[in-house]
Amino acid sequence: MTSPRGASPIASSKSMAGPRLVLASESPRRKDLLAQTGISPDAIKPASIDETPLKGESPREHVLRLALAKAKAAAESGAIVLAADTVVSCGRRILPKAESDVEVRRCLELLSGRRHQVITAVVVVNREGRTRTRVVVTRVSFKPLTPTDIQSYLDSGEGRSKAGGYAIQGRAEAFVRQLNGSYSNVVGLPLFETMALLKACGYPVPW
Repeated sequence: MTSPRGASPIASSKSMAGPRLVLASESPRRKDLLAQTGISPDAIKPASIDETPLKGESPREHVLRLALAKAKAAAESGAIVLAADTVVSCGRRILPKAESDVEVRRCLELLSGRRHQVITAVVVVNREGRTRTRVVVTRVSFKPLTPTDIQSYLDSGEGRSKAGGYAIQGRAEAFVRQLNGSYSNVVGLPLFETMALLKACGYPVPW
């Protein structure tokens, strides 16, 4: 059914009265995932922090610590702040954000034929400074990768600057034998949990 005077029946977050939303991340994937839900941040304030894991720190502890630090760095009076951090882990081992073909190859060789975890901590700080958090885990199993699989993926360049050396929203989806949990979490932001946190903190989710 067409709404009166041809207006869209679903209003975007920008057309709804509400607080300012600050995204504490420069990740284009997180921005795109939010856009899928009709949300466009009012400001993007990436935080420059040391992401080196601490000695004895578990993957869960690591992502939560970094997400909280990002939210704190992006704090803005009267605004709602959304921050997140994602890692790929095999057991307690945290894989790097691959910055070279050498690191991408090492990650893919480690993940080949194995199950791993993608863990994201989401932090939302409301206008009064109250913090809400969620840690989301998705389990992913890769097929055994042949040398040709790995070289072809290296040639694509998709794995560089990606946690664990791959991007599931690209060619690497063909490597996935099984996925248990949130797909959007593997991309970089678990949407169900993020929408719930935003709503709980007073942000007008578009539906």
